[in-house]
Amino acid sequence: MEKARLSMENKMINDKLFWKNKKVFLTGHTGFKGSWLSLMLHVFGAKLYGYSLKPKKNFLFQKADLKKIFIKSTYANILNLSNLKNKIKEANPEIVIHLAAQPLVVDSYKNPKETFDTNIIGTLNLLEAIRVVKNIKTLIIVTTDKVYKINNSNPFYNEKNSIGASDPYGTSKACVELLSESYQYSFFKKRNLSISTVRSGNVIGGGDFSKNRIVPDYLHSMNAKKKLILRNPTYIRPWLYVLEPLYGYLLLARKKYISKKRSSFDSWNFAPREKDSISVENLIELFQKQNQKNKRIKIIKNKTKQKQIETKILKLNAVKAKTFLKWKLKYNVEETAANILKWNDLVKKNMYFGVCVNSIMDYIKKK
Repeated sequence: MEKARLSMENKMINDKLFWKNKKVFLTGHTGFKGSWLSLMLHVFGAKLYGYSLKPKKNFLFQKADLKKIFIKSTYANILNLSNLKNKIKEANPEIVIHLAAQPLVVDSYKNPKETFDTNIIGTLNLLEAIRVVKNIKTLIIVTTDKVYKINNSNPFYNEKNSIGASDPYGTSKACVELLSESYQYSFFKKRNLSISTVRSGNVIGGGDFSKNRIVPDYLHSMNAKKKLILRNPTYIRPWLYVLEPLYGYLLLARKKYISKKRSSFDSWNFAPREKDSISVENLIELFQKQNQKNKRIKIIKNKTKQKQIETKILKLNAVKAKTFLKWKLKYNVEETAANILKWNDLVKKNMYFGVCVNSIMDYIKKK
């Protein structure tokens, strides 16, 4: 027990030693994952610069007052290339993590052009902007598990599987993968800068207030005492607690930063264990099982045919990250559900910042 405690303390010290005073530029820092990643980097002592659309009042970024942890937080559209260039020049960061995106499959059907513009042209603008900032050594670009070309045998997709077209959201992110690789070898081959794309499973956690996502819908139904309608109850997804992939991104950024040979492009999966890739219906059953009886809600399975076409089964293989980054999953899907319910109960006192920081500390300390 004492050995494990010392090991965790040493890991925390190493994280802080690397990230302390590192200048990190985040796009999409006001979103769900961006907010949690900002807090994790703040805990490690990084100097933060952000570029994102202005957050809505009910977003975690506002609720936890995260603007205070940034040296500079810019609210602007990533499609504004000149402004983005100026802000990156001013920050002169060493590491850039790109999360800015239109992240919802349902919205990509409603507004396909906006999705393609934001995800593809937004990434193009970022790649153009960093060409003139020589201090940048590492660029991490967040895509999605939905970039893979669908195989009817339902494999656990790994980084060697082909990417391909699917829904507008997944297709836009597949284009981002190709665009990123093209820029690495076309414009950064002779420069000591690495570009990596990261593909996560379905990331869930407290602080997600987006519409048409299963966990926010569940918590809203529970808090408002309303019925929950499951859009695709039988669809299987690789559910992943929000801090798991974010810490993986930071491990990857650190590995690339300290590497002597950075002029390469690669992609990385971050995903749960095989047994934690379960259906939407089974995920909600876990929440219901762990929930207090007086908070259990009525579930209605949507039997109408969906207008939007989504992949029914999606599973990822993360052996590469586990092997080369020593990335280790800390929470199974049951523990993830418990963490989210606990977070939901604690933040009712509006202590968002403290609750989130404590969640990060608990994650770091967990063996």
